[in-house]
Amino acid sequence: MWFPPFDPTRTESKRRRFRAIPVRMLVPNVITLLALCAGLTAIRFAVEGRLEWALAAIVFAAVLDGIDGRVARLIRGQSRFGAELDSLADFVNFGVAPGVVLYFWGLDELGNIGWIAAMVFAICAALRLARFNVAIDDTNRPAWAANYFTGVPAPAGAITVLLPIYASFLGVPRLGFMPPLALVYTLAIALLMVSRLPVFSGKKLGTRVAPELVLPIFVVVVLFVAALISYPWPVLTVGTLCYLISLPFGWLSYRKHERPAAVALPPRPAAAEAPPAAATARPEPPPAPPPGDRPEQRPPRLN
Repeated sequence: MWFPPFDPTRTESKRRRFRAIPVRMLVPNVITLLALCAGLTAIRFAVEGRLEWALAAIVFAAVLDGIDGRVARLIRGQSRFGAELDSLADFVNFGVAPGVVLYFWGLDELGNIGWIAAMVFAICAALRLARFNVAIDDTNRPAWAANYFTGVPAPAGAITVLLPIYASFLGVPRLGFMPPLALVYTLAIALLMVSRLPVFSGKKLGTRVAPELVLPIFVVVVLFVAALISYPWPVLTVGTLCYLISLPFGWLSYRKHERPAAVALPPRPAAAEAPPAAATARPEPPPAPPPGDRPEQRPPRLN
């Protein structure tokens, strides 16, 4: 029997009903979208020449990026959709936006070479994020390896690559060699992002806080935020230099954990020796009985 497509009496197929999504699953995604809005706004400020506000938008996006993951784990709001959205937002916020800001700050004076450097940084950020997404599904990594990133993470790379602009805002004279030096520095940070250098992650840092340290931590956080708002360029410059200095220590710490783990691995079993040819030879079939001693062959249906 033929039913119209919108026949209300049709009972063969009902509209599919989706399960309601808890609000706790939406909160981390909202934070990620706010970070994406900050990254896009940073691109607009860079095009308009308001570099101070562009840097502030990128720093704000980095702060939100550090919050959304922790909030998701705290309220159990992790989802595959949120992870993919976070990667796409990080590419815009920490790959495209810093490259555009650097280009309009001084790399445009180098012409096409400056634009190529900005593109290389954005591409390396995309490759870094893609490798991070693939490494999440790796079940062979030891537990201690979760304390390290492979290569400089995208948010840290975005804050670090803007060091020449921080220096210019601090009053460093804009000499002729500054744009070429900024180009080399941009390519170096891009290579660090896609390198195999172990870097401290800090994800498992501070999951538990002693009761006597709660108030001092509050004071330190308030002082840091106040200093960042009041003196943004000195704080960002000092923080960037400290981060660059810490990179070799992260590699040394990783090697320190890697050596005992390599020694503790059980030795691989040696290949078993081949058995002698006599043992592997197939036994000869028994001789067939004489024709007179053979049993009568009857079809199975008659037996």
